[in-house]
Amino acid sequence: MKKKKVLFLCTHNSCRSQMAEGFLNHLCKYNYKAFSAGIKKTHVNPYVIEVMGEIGIDISDHRSKTIDEFKDTYFDIVVTVCDHAREVCPFFPGKKVIHKGFKDPSEEGNNDKILNRFRKTRDEIKTWIKYEF
Repeated sequence: MKKKKVLFLCTHNSCRSQMAEGFLNHLCKYNYKAFSAGIKKTHVNPYVIEVMGEIGIDISDHRSKTIDEFKDTYFDIVVTVCDHAREVCPFFPGKKVIHKGFKDPSEEGNNDKILNRFRKTRDEIKTWIKYEF
């Protein structure tokens, strides 16, 4: 059986889309191949790498990518994981497009509060991936 290709989109491809890519490739690797991209290229947030590593998913080799890198790639499903990406997402004719917004955990605060917000977002994305895919 051919794996379905899924693209997760977020504004910067630094947090939520990276987590979703990591989870889908880890939990559903026999049926799906996940990719992620952003509207703007930045870097993968170190907190994302840390909290994913806490549960045994190593995404330390991930990098931030823009949607332009995938302009010639066929995707079966496109998922926007933040409201901004949904608003500015390019049109994907004939594709299944899903929106599942997750709150951005990268607010200011002390290290423990930041990590806890990232863990909460991580766990919400994991639960959604397990249910949706």
